[in-house]
Amino acid sequence: MTRRGVTWRRRWLGLLSTVVLLCVGAGTVAGCTPEYARERDQYVIAGGNPAGVYSRYGTELAAAMTAELPISVETSETQGSVDNLRRVAAGEAFLGFAQGDTAADAVVGSGEFARPLPIRAVARVYDEYVHIVVPEDSPIMSLSDLAGRPVSLGSRDSGVQVIAGRLFEATGLSIDDVQNAALGVDDSITALREGKIEAFFWVGALPTPGIEQLAEGTPIRMVAIGPDTIARVNEGHAGVYRVADFPSGSYGVERHVTTMTVPNYLVTSAAAPEALIADALDVLFRSRATIAGEVRAAEFLDRRQAIFTAPVALHSGASRYYVDSRR
Repeated sequence: MTRRGVTWRRRWLGLLSTVVLLCVGAGTVAGCTPEYARERDQYVIAGGNPAGVYSRYGTELAAAMTAELPISVETSETQGSVDNLRRVAAGEAFLGFAQGDTAADAVVGSGEFARPLPIRAVARVYDEYVHIVVPEDSPIMSLSDLAGRPVSLGSRDSGVQVIAGRLFEATGLSIDDVQNAALGVDDSITALREGKIEAFFWVGALPTPGIEQLAEGTPIRMVAIGPDTIARVNEGHAGVYRVADFPSGSYGVERHVTTMTVPNYLVTSAAAPEALIADALDVLFRSRATIAGEVRAAEFLDRRQAIFTAPVALHSGASRYYVDSRR
């Protein structure tokens, strides 16, 4: 073979190697189209109520995935964590947001779940704060003061109701001790503003957009949840709850208020394709700054902390991503 022929062959092999590497990065070699995109081109992220963080985070993440992966991704409106876990397990959504406590129940088949669900974790994305919202001039100063009053404990099939029930139990109350309106955060905000309820529960990132908007026109405050109550809630619930403070200035409240936090996970089904989950995580982390411009909770995404999802095991695609990202 001539010198010119050898040079051309080396260049051709080099180009071919580059193409193969790019295709492997996308999950396949054949046609540079990953198998998960050949199987279907439309995927869904289970979000939440439009006024909450799940929905906004999911919408931004779906847009980033649609732009960067060979699939179309959209976010569905849901009732929250319990609903999201059921949809993911049933294959109606390939990703969903869920509170860590509710996800822990799902994998063992307790609480709201009659049987274990095949749920795996993708990432710990941020911590959620338990909000018990009342008007600023409300006489309600503690959880026990809620007894006999019209209160929204969150929509049915939401993680909010799960936590509200556990807080009541730790306080010596039951859900039957209040007039439970069972509203989502949007409707709870409207009902509080119109005086139809005296308080509502919400579990979400700081700040939750809908509550932030409520505070602009209606002075509000948060009912404190003490460390002793949180310790009682933690008994038998995987120890996932933590004591935290609403920072001074949150929702216009100029003092620290003690409350409870719970980690939030991005979850998937155990049957989800490994390459799809690895690629989805790659987009999630590369799009972090862009998403944070619209959803402040995205600022808390941290690759070093994202792997701590116990007692929910990481999906194999997530494990692959975290190992590869360290190289």
